Amino acid sequence: MGIALLVVAALVVLFLITWTVRRHGEAQLPAAGWQRTDEVFIDPTTNRRMRVWIDPQDGSRRYVPEG
Repeated sequence: MGIALLVVAALVVLFLITWTVRRHGEAQLPAAGWQRTDEVFIDPTTNRRMRVWIDPQDGSRRYVPEG
């Protein structure tokens, strides 16, 4: 019984961590200097509409929720 409880507790903790941590390249708001693109997509995992922004300093793509 004790091992099963530990496994369930570990799964709950992992779920909460993955729920609150942003994925790679995702930001809540665009940073100053980022360039907005016309590219928009629906994130299949969260079903959110995401806008693609470019960081001109390193050319990386950033994903910001719209709306």
